[in-house]
Amino acid sequence: MFSRRHPYLFFLIVMSAFSVAVLTLITIMATVLGNPERRFTGEKVGVVEITGPIIDSRKILQDLRTFRESEAIKAILVRVDSPGGGVGPSQEIYREIQKTTEQKKVIISMGAVAASGGYYVAAGADGIMANPGTITGSIGVIMGYTNFEELMQKIGLSAVVIKSGEYKDTGSPTRPMSDDEKELLQEVTRQIHGQFVEAIGKGRRLEVKQVEAIADGRIFTGQKALELGLVDRLGNFEDAVAWAGELGGIAGKVETVYPEKEKPSIIDYLMESSLRMWQGRLQSWKVPQLRMP
Repeated sequence: MFSRRHPYLFFLIVMSAFSVAVLTLITIMATVLGNPERRFTGEKVGVVEITGPIIDSRKILQDLRTFRESEAIKAILVRVDSPGGGVGPSQEIYREIQKTTEQKKVIISMGAVAASGGYYVAAGADGIMANPGTITGSIGVIMGYTNFEELMQKIGLSAVVIKSGEYKDTGSPTRPMSDDEKELLQEVTRQIHGQFVEAIGKGRRLEVKQVEAIADGRIFTGQKALELGLVDRLGNFEDAVAWAGELGGIAGKVETVYPEKEKPSIIDYLMESSLRMWQGRLQSWKVPQLRMP
């Protein structure tokens, strides 16, 4: 038989046919499941999770947009359990939440911590619910670096820098920072802090002076945040789900739905599947393995 006379070639032909079949199946599934209306049926609350440091906003923006455009999703709950993160990503999420509130109600549910950038994104929603012991606040901006100039001198290393402008290597860890550079970075920090305060004032409908009075980096419990007007209610995740469902006009038990998790690309999937099949086939052929003496 051909498979016995040419086992390797036969295996490659089978693998090619298998790959085409898998690719076709994945394409069909992507077409069917890619439409939110096919995955989300009935009236539900969409849940978007923001967990850990806020570094990349792209997946969260996509999830918010998907739920916003789905007729089956009547309200959106954003679960925040984050100590903060990058300024840019936090501002992008804040802006996307604000855009979403123009079409659907968005409720924030704070977990263990929702501070700094974690509170920044929350301020753009229609309502915020925290646990009494949630750590929140920390309204402020910080910039820092480590200087190891003396360490380099001790081990006999020196930095050589070629730059196009006076401030191009501002914050270099191999030399002291000049007064002008400190003032430059301080001004940048003040501007970003001002944007933070303004965003909270707009999102929470508070006077800028009210926000400035507490925007010195201090943290608050959920209980204290409620007294300060930074959150609207105290309660857990299920309480927030019920609130979102009520605002979304859902009658009876409120069901939640989560976005699809990111999946490996088709190429990665096929390569992994091919590798597993090759390993199994080689073992069945009892191919000798190289060993160290």
